[in-house]
Amino acid sequence: MKKNITIIGSGFSALSASCYLAKAGHQVTVFEKNNSIGGRARQFKAEGFTFDMGPSWYWMPDVFERFFADFDKKTTDYYDLVKLSPAYNVYYGKDDCIAIADNLEKITHTFESIEKGSGKKLREFIGKAKSNYDIAIKDLVYQPGVSPLELVTLETTKKLGQFFSTIKRDVRKEFKNQKLVQILEFPVLFLGAKPADTPSFYNFMNYADFGLGTWHPKTGMYDVVKAMEQLALELGVVFKTNSNIEQIIVENGLAKGIISNGERIHSDMVLSGADYHHTETLLDQKYRVYSEQYWKSRVFAPSSLLFYIGFNKKLKNVAHHDLFFDVDFEAHAHDIYDEPKWPDEPLFYANFPSITDATAAPEGMESAFFLIPLAPGIEDSEELRAIYFDKIMNRFETITNQKVREHIVYKKSFCKNDFVSEYNSYKGNAYGMANTLMQTAFLRPKLKSKKVKNLFFTGQLTVPGPGVPPALISGKLVSELIIKQFLAT
Repeated sequence: MKKNITIIGSGFSALSASCYLAKAGHQVTVFEKNNSIGGRARQFKAEGFTFDMGPSWYWMPDVFERFFADFDKKTTDYYDLVKLSPAYNVYYGKDDCIAIADNLEKITHTFESIEKGSGKKLREFIGKAKSNYDIAIKDLVYQPGVSPLELVTLETTKKLGQFFSTIKRDVRKEFKNQKLVQILEFPVLFLGAKPADTPSFYNFMNYADFGLGTWHPKTGMYDVVKAMEQLALELGVVFKTNSNIEQIIVENGLAKGIISNGERIHSDMVLSGADYHHTETLLDQKYRVYSEQYWKSRVFAPSSLLFYIGFNKKLKNVAHHDLFFDVDFEAHAHDIYDEPKWPDEPLFYANFPSITDATAAPEGMESAFFLIPLAPGIEDSEELRAIYFDKIMNRFETITNQKVREHIVYKKSFCKNDFVSEYNSYKGNAYGMANTLMQTAFLRPKLKSKKVKNLFFTGQLTVPGPGVPPALISGKLVSELIIKQFLAT
């Protein structure tokens, strides 16, 4: 029977779910509080520059292909991809940079040139990572997190020990050079936790990096948002922007719709792709499953200080993606996870999409995106943002051997307070809840409310976890639960 389904938010997980639910024959309406869809993956244009506001790494292309294949489509029906070469640069200081190539064979040679014997070890390490990837991405992450038994398969029982060791321990057992160690530990930061707290099984992220490569949609990550929107529209989904949700209507323990901009809107089912903690505040206290104490006790992925910059010249000595590891990795991680505070010397990431995409900046100019990972929930002010902009610009100019500040013609910052105001993000986190051992699979907040019938959740605070590919999967998982429930009633 055709049902009327309300979806709150329009990030990747909500867009994914909207497509699956519309395909199943339901009437789906997506309500977005901001003036454009995409959630954290929104895009904006200013003074001739185009900026993707959030995700900038296109990894795990197979997950995107699998999503579109579920609708008898291909990614190429909607957007084109460019494989980046180099995938990214890692800077350790002035004239000290490692370029990560676009294939494993070249990366192996790079490792061997830095640490004798590491090339062979890297092949073995990535071989194990591929095995884990095949188990995780082709099977485990497509489980809805309902039962611990979902994790028990013939393949996972063979990998049991990897859930009780850590990425840090495994990497440092095989590789001694600190530069190589940091490169191999870097990908798990996408999962929102320190390598010391991330189970070894998650080394499948290294296969995503070295095995599958780093890609870029031809005119930016927003190409993916537009593709999913187009697919959703083809399936009959309705989008309503500038639609703030003030309340989820519950009658006799049953979700019956929402109040948006003061208007009462009836529906048979409510699915929230918005921040999970915030969504529960839209309910009366008695209908909330997770307490404030619960949320305070969780390990959250970092927040971020972002700078969107337009330069009136092309920059030298940089790649599309650039990691600046010229300061103490461990000290910065300590300031995020152990004793939250603004770091004395932050690592940072810089992205120059106009190197790959000429439409991202006016001719002869450069668009840039700088990111500093920060502890969620810390103080945020314009003064602090300015201090940290100077910190990273000083280092950037020294390391890349060029003056850039006098060439800035556009600048906008975005930090914790903006994550809260724009996305209702808990403590202003940027990536969701970290995938630590005790926050994996069935141990994460549930897709289905235990207290309100016909209320469901999707996104980075539930299963499978942080990141764009997991968000696509989360939308599929929750839609399957909803469709199954409708069939049973």
